[in-house]
Amino acid sequence: MFKIGDYVRFIDEKREGYITKEIDDLTVGVTDTDGFEIPVAKGNLTYVHGHHSNADTANNAMPTPQADEKFIEDGVYLAVAEDNKASIVAHFTLVNRTSYQLLLSLKTEKAGIYKGEFVGVIQPKSSAQVYTANLGDLDNWPNFTFQTLFFTSRNVKPKAPLHVEKRFRSKDFSGAKNQITEINKYGWLIRLDEPALVIDAQKLKESFFSVKEEKPKVAKPQQEVDLHIERLRDDHHFLSQTEILNAQLDVFQKTLDAAIVHQIPSIVFIHGVGNGTLRDHIHKTISKHPQVRTFMDARKEKFGYGATEVVFKI
Repeated sequence: MFKIGDYVRFIDEKREGYITKEIDDLTVGVTDTDGFEIPVAKGNLTYVHGHHSNADTANNAMPTPQADEKFIEDGVYLAVAEDNKASIVAHFTLVNRTSYQLLLSLKTEKAGIYKGEFVGVIQPKSSAQVYTANLGDLDNWPNFTFQTLFFTSRNVKPKAPLHVEKRFRSKDFSGAKNQITEINKYGWLIRLDEPALVIDAQKLKESFFSVKEEKPKVAKPQQEVDLHIERLRDDHHFLSQTEILNAQLDVFQKTLDAAIVHQIPSIVFIHGVGNGTLRDHIHKTISKHPQVRTFMDARKEKFGYGATEVVFKI
């Protein structure tokens, strides 16, 4: 049974790629090394030798405890990195920087349908790939639920299980990528075991009687905002298509929020024509926004079909 994340080969032609979408019971979408997603009948696919499913990557052997080693309590991360061959494909890797063995399960939910995606043991200070997704289809990603049990044979007080529910947004991938040692790749590192917030009762009491500082003001945006990447980043020549889109969407979202704060009647976003990806993301956001009255193509005699005017509720 094929599933998202499997690396497969076409039977009738010399082509390989990752399964990135389930179209129906008989068909899946396969993203090849050029980043194109192709609908293929499951009967026309075979597994590629040497590539295993996510569950097969977990090593269940018991580690040998090192008594003289400093015990590390915290440090459970999710690394998201693009595939070396197809940048549109993103691999999710659970990175365990703790001294615990982790019994991890990952379940996804979309439209009320739940799927078990991964279960396995991740050894201390190691990692395991747990999921694969299509970066270009981020808005359609499911909700993720990570559940983890912590185990060690050392003389350590039992640690409470970890339960994290996560819905990824564009902003999660808007920052710069960093080198992730465990997978030897550049990507985004998201911490799952965030330390609990400790409230200092005395400081909380003092804050009620202290003069609150004035919040920094949000700059009023221009009436027309150009989202072409060469207008936003000097280093745009070195960015991937995914990084370009994330940078544009980040500016769009911040500008949209600023326009609402300043109660601007309307604003024009110049997104260009291109392949329509940026335009589609913008329209999807504003079509659901409670403060947007309507939106339309901006003046065609000035912008052609490459700009959208947003009218707000005042």
